[in-house]
Amino acid sequence: MRHKQLKLSVVILLGLWLTGSQAQEAISTTGGEATGSGGTVSYTVGQLVYTAHTGTNGNSIAEGAQHPFEIFVETGIEEVKGINLFVSVYPNPATDFILLSVENYNLDHLRYQLFDSNGKLLKSKKAVCNKTHINMNNLIPGNYFINIIDDGSIIKSFKIVKN
Repeated sequence: MRHKQLKLSVVILLGLWLTGSQAQEAISTTGGEATGSGGTVSYTVGQLVYTAHTGTNGNSIAEGAQHPFEIFVETGIEEVKGINLFVSVYPNPATDFILLSVENYNLDHLRYQLFDSNGKLLKSKKAVCNKTHINMNNLIPGNYFINIIDDGSIIKSFKIVKN
């Protein structure tokens, strides 16, 4: 009786090993299922194996192909030719105040916005002269951002460190 149980256990383990050795394995980032008029396809993004299939209508699917996906992040604003603008914010790092200095630019519609590191708007005021004093002594130490805005468009951004 014990010998039969041992044989049965060996057969079951061997069957499981053979079944498991035939399985597909993939390290993937995501996947899903797409359904259309021609049927349903399961897909996985990030497969390491590449196989291409072509249908009767000429459409093809690349199984496991890692097609490039580009994400562009704009980190600045292009400089406009013909405008002589000089904007600076100092001292940086700041303790009590900073000075916004603007030269060679019309101040009629010029504003500044001060944001904290979470993006919360702290101040938004018009720049009234070429050197604008911005009080920061009531702010806690950390990183802040200043956007210089003209007619609703950001023309310059600064990161300010407050000690």
